[in-house]
Amino acid sequence: MAKGLYQYIREAWKKPEKKVLRERMVAWRKSGVFTKVDHPLRLDRARALGYRNKKGFIIIRIRVKRGGHKRPRPNKGRRSKRLHTRKTLRMSYKWIAEQRVARRYNTLEVLNSYMIGKDGINYFYEVICVDPTRPEIKSDRKINWIGKKANTQRPMRGLTSAGKKSRGLRNKSPELKIRPSLRAQKRRGK
Repeated sequence: MAKGLYQYIREAWKKPEKKVLRERMVAWRKSGVFTKVDHPLRLDRARALGYRNKKGFIIIRIRVKRGGHKRPRPNKGRRSKRLHTRKTLRMSYKWIAEQRVARRYNTLEVLNSYMIGKDGINYFYEVICVDPTRPEIKSDRKINWIGKKANTQRPMRGLTSAGKKSRGLRNKSPELKIRPSLRAQKRRGK
């Protein structure tokens, strides 16, 4: 069976050329945290996640610092409970990247995202955003759902793929009380 273009791209990304990727990441580190990109670097992944090469789709590359998350140290009191500064987040870096893009570009809606690289300091993601006010998006039946009021601020509400994964909504089980949310179940005392 003959391979298509996207299969070749997918195979190339499984073992990327280290020298080329390193040079790219050096340039990405020097650029800003948010960078609008003309076209996606991983075309196969972007297409699989809903990207189309038409007006209204915008790709934004974001840099997220790696390492743990720290809570602010208390300046009063000596209780041991307050002094632990390490914070265990239940959020993936991908979800954090989507939220930061949503905050920065508040007129756009985040569709999805994928990782394009990581080094010792940063993770690099490309986030697919959609401008719901564009007439090309409004007239497209495949994507015009994103302009409805129920789909605003998707990453903040954990409705993107990364958010749903971090919330544990990929699998349904009667034993795991994760719906509607873990916090709601704790409030009920279950």
